[in-house]
Amino acid sequence: MPRTYRLNKRADSQQATRQRIEAAAIALHEEVGGAAATITAIAERAGVSRLTVYRHFPDERSLLLACTGTYLGANLPPDARQWAKIADPGVRLRVALAELYPYYRRNQGLLARADDEMPANQTLADVLTPYRDAIAAMADVLVPGWTEDHFATPVVRAAAGLAVAFSTWRTLAVEQGLSDFDAASLMLTFVHAAVGGSEAADWRPETVSA
Repeated sequence: MPRTYRLNKRADSQQATRQRIEAAAIALHEEVGGAAATITAIAERAGVSRLTVYRHFPDERSLLLACTGTYLGANLPPDARQWAKIADPGVRLRVALAELYPYYRRNQGLLARADDEMPANQTLADVLTPYRDAIAAMADVLVPGWTEDHFATPVVRAAAGLAVAFSTWRTLAVEQGLSDFDAASLMLTFVHAAVGGSEAADWRPETVSA
């Protein structure tokens, strides 16, 4: 048997093993969470030894990087660059939420786990920084065009950030049971209200009578 063929077969086998480990880790993170997705549990799910897991992924960061890269590569968030081409800010927001909220619903299992675990897991938070930055950038795309009043800019930016946040969708769709359409409609109304109420930026607590 030619040596090159044997090497190729070995490389294919190693890649298949790596993919099994990644798949096992992703499934366990969604099913039981990161704390319970131990190396032992991952190895058992993947049908390999603990040593094999460590051979491919020597630490938590390398495993999380591989898993998030694989998962997000197969489940890409909507492309906010396409939204930026829409001139009307109301239409732009409506299109954005019509794409983003179904994405959240399809991927809510792992996204909810990540949302819950990031505050106590700095490694996970670091690994997901590019994803979180991408979501934040979505809000930046949605801000232009609502108003020229500079007092409103922080208000509108905050409203847009709230609209695109997974935690917002989770509250409205999961905890309150709204459909994605109704959740998006509510947030569209909310942003419109934030723009219309921009004069509230001049409000001071001391103006309110006791």
